[in-house]
Amino acid sequence: MFVVSLLIVLFAGSAAMLAYSEAGAPKTAKSPLVMNFDSLGQTQDTDSAGEQTDTGEAGSAAVQDTEADSQEQTTGAADEMLAENERLFAEAAAKGENVYLLDCADSERVTFAFAGDILLDDAYAMMFRYRSRGSDINDTFSADLLERMRGADVFMLNNEFPFSKRGTPTEGKTFTFRANPDNIEMYAQLGVDIVSLANNHAYDFGKEALLDTFTTLETAGIPYVGAGRDLNEAKKPVYFIANGMKIGIVSATQIERNAVPDTKEATMTSPGVLRCMDPSALLEVIAEAKASSDFVILYIHWGTESQESTDWLQDKQAPIYAEAGVDLIIGDHPHCLQKLDVVSGVPVVYSLGNYWFNSKTQNTCLVEVGINKEGMEYFRFVPCIQEDCRTRHLEGAEKESVLDYMRGLSPNVEIDKEGYVTFGR
Repeated sequence: MFVVSLLIVLFAGSAAMLAYSEAGAPKTAKSPLVMNFDSLGQTQDTDSAGEQTDTGEAGSAAVQDTEADSQEQTTGAADEMLAENERLFAEAAAKGENVYLLDCADSERVTFAFAGDILLDDAYAMMFRYRSRGSDINDTFSADLLERMRGADVFMLNNEFPFSKRGTPTEGKTFTFRANPDNIEMYAQLGVDIVSLANNHAYDFGKEALLDTFTTLETAGIPYVGAGRDLNEAKKPVYFIANGMKIGIVSATQIERNAVPDTKEATMTSPGVLRCMDPSALLEVIAEAKASSDFVILYIHWGTESQESTDWLQDKQAPIYAEAGVDLIIGDHPHCLQKLDVVSGVPVVYSLGNYWFNSKTQNTCLVEVGINKEGMEYFRFVPCIQEDCRTRHLEGAEKESVLDYMRGLSPNVEIDKEGYVTFGR
């Protein structure tokens, strides 16, 4: 995806392990090398044929001096950025944090893409149609949408199932999902960098299947948030370091609001998800991430299924998390699009909708966000549609129809014709 300068080799000796778990095991991200030096604007030769220009010897020397100064400044900026990334990484690794170094396409910003629910269970329509079409990812997602997912520095979605061949389905639950661990190869094709497991299907086949999910993702080098082998692990944020910034991602679920939920909550001695019906545990996680990050993203499972309006608990909790210090809230679970809003100065996506989840025809989206040292640089709502077990990017009248729909849901934001959003009128 990126062309990386040989200068990285010089840095590799001091940062050979690019990401650490609490136990110190290496991890990898989509773009595991530290910097993309090509994006730092190296000076081009002024005379490709090597012929003498009519500036004369003195002029030529002046040009060479200018080029040397420019090259020195570029190298100096790169060295400073590498040093800052290395410092942030070393601090995080020393604390046992889940931390990853990114090689970004641009030296000024980190780009994120967010999608909603995905289902890779062979027993359901999406994977059945995928197999019947020759397991062709290019016949499953439109080419421009694949380019957007793969092109983001970090692409995140909701892993709405366990990866396992073990376990038994939860008794009495209407829909239970489980994907063959081999199906994770689709994530590599999509460019997935991190997933949330904080949802109401991660525990559909019990403890063993959830544990297999952790192992499958770890083997594939894909970080996860919102669940763990115990409560401490479930509460751990994931951090990405790039361009002198440290960005934290946290996740939790409030779904299955009954007294004894089917999806088990992680405890100090048992695996499960991080729940936030009571927000206190999630607030602890947010405080931890805020204390050591430049920007904090909350990816939360909330809301009421098939309801385009927000529910009472979304309305109650959004300001709690905004005021606790998150910089962006991304929601899912309702299986449909919900409004965009700004709460206590924080942008909120209440529901991303189904991304590639079932055979229904539904409007959906990809959300693209650029983050720089000043904060959120841009936010773009990319209209898509899930139909005939495919997901594609919309253009023309179809695109404008979805943007108009979102404008109607979202009176407190402005959405331009290209989907760029201004939060707060």
